[in-house]
Amino acid sequence: MRTIRRLIYREVIAAVLFVTIGFLALFFFFDFVDELPNVGKGANAYRLTQALTYVSFRIPSHLYELLPIAVLIGTIFVMARLAQSSEYTILRTSGLGPWRALRTLLALGLIFTLLTFAMGDYLAPAADRTAQLLKARLEGRISIGQTGAWLKEKQAQHAYNVNVHALTPDGNMQHVRIFESDERGFLVSVTRSSRARFTDSGSWILENAERTDFSTHGPDGPKVERVQIPNYRWPTEITAEMVSVALLKPDRMSTIDLFQYISHLKANGQVSQRYEIEAWRKVFYPLSCMVMVVLALPFAYLHFRSGGITSYVFGGVLIGISFFLLNNVFGYIGNLRTWWPWLTAASPGLIYSVLSLGAFGWLVLRR
Repeated sequence: MRTIRRLIYREVIAAVLFVTIGFLALFFFFDFVDELPNVGKGANAYRLTQALTYVSFRIPSHLYELLPIAVLIGTIFVMARLAQSSEYTILRTSGLGPWRALRTLLALGLIFTLLTFAMGDYLAPAADRTAQLLKARLEGRISIGQTGAWLKEKQAQHAYNVNVHALTPDGNMQHVRIFESDERGFLVSVTRSSRARFTDSGSWILENAERTDFSTHGPDGPKVERVQIPNYRWPTEITAEMVSVALLKPDRMSTIDLFQYISHLKANGQVSQRYEIEAWRKVFYPLSCMVMVVLALPFAYLHFRSGGITSYVFGGVLIGISFFLLNNVFGYIGNLRTWWPWLTAASPGLIYSVLSLGAFGWLVLRR
């Protein structure tokens, strides 16, 4: 059995590697074409070599997204080819029964699962962060949307809504606005600053800040006071990591960063549905590699004509694309319908697990 496992592992790994390189080359080309219009623009003249570097840093994210699909296509190709050449029939007569074949592929799927998890939780976030910093040096900032990121914090009797428009390459904030309200929800003050920085003592330093106070209980009646403060210190528990998380897409964060940010949102009464779905997707998505190898096993028990393997490989491509689309669709629907985050993230994998086990039971065990 060790020889059989070595044969299957070698063939599947080689096929998955070939498919992965093909997909990555295709996405690298698409990303590079998208970056070409930006060459020569920006504050520091975006060069062709910098565009290539930026696109290269996007490869780990693409690898994380494509690895389950590549596992499915590569495993289908190997299983179908072994069946077409009657090699799998010889392996079956040598003692490779259905359950032993299933265990063999599940062990291989576990290896790809660990690789996908490491890619999505460590390498891809670090590479994306480096790519964003590279873009920031060229464009002068990191920003999301037209208004930047919004955060909320409760302190004593007051609540603060904070807007950070962008981050600079050196880690400082641009165009910060802090809206302070009392326990009744009435606006107390607004503080604006074109530049702010983080400190190690749990506070922000707002440079050349303009603070506007709104008072309704003074002896002279309601009044508005505006004051200029060269260096305004604002105590807060909002860290640089939280601001970075708010400015980046949730699928580019690590699992730990996501759960920390979710805790912060819940502690301040903010909606965290989108981030919870993405956090659970980070947990369940690598397990889809094991689902894919099980889905590919029934192809070894089909009877092929000469040249018929191509249609089955194409079917594997369609199945992989449908899984990727279903994974995204369930994320959007779960966010709109406020489904349980863990169920929303796990549903695509559960659906394809039922399909793969059904195909395994019908084609392998009954036939």
